[in-house]
Amino acid sequence: MFSITEYLTHEHRECDELYARVEELLKKGQWEDAKRAFDEFKAETLKHFQREEDVLFPEFEGRTGIVMGPTQVMRMEHAQARELIERMEKALEEKKEKEFFAIGDTFMILIQQHNLKEEQILYPMCDQHLDPSEIIQKMENL
Repeated sequence: MFSITEYLTHEHRECDELYARVEELLKKGQWEDAKRAFDEFKAETLKHFQREEDVLFPEFEGRTGIVMGPTQVMRMEHAQARELIERMEKALEEKKEKEFFAIGDTFMILIQQHNLKEEQILYPMCDQHLDPSEIIQKMENL
C-alpha cells in the first residue's frame, strides 16, 4: 500500500514527464502532436489538483482543524498554475513558440517549488493524520 506522499509524488512525476513531452515535440516543430500531448498534460495536472482540493485538503483540514495553513497556500498556487496553463494553451493554439516556452518556464518554477512544499511538508503531515488507503481510494474515485 502506498502512503499519500508516495502516491501523490508519483503523480507529480507523471505530470512533469507529460510536460517534458510537450516541450520535446514543440522543439521538433510537431505542433499537432504537441497540442495532443499538452491536452493530456493539462487533464492530468487538473485531475491531480482536483484530487487534492476535493479530497485531501478538506480531509486534512477536518482532521487537524488547520485551515489557514499549507492547504490555503497550495490552493492559491493551484490557481496560479491554472492561469499559467491557460496562457500556455493559448500560446500553443496561436503557435507562439517563444511565448509558450517563456510561460512554461514560469510554470515550471512555480510547480517545482509547489511540489517540493507538498512532498516535504504537507503530504507527510497528511500521512501522519489521515488513513492513506482511505484517502487514496477517495481520490481515485473522482
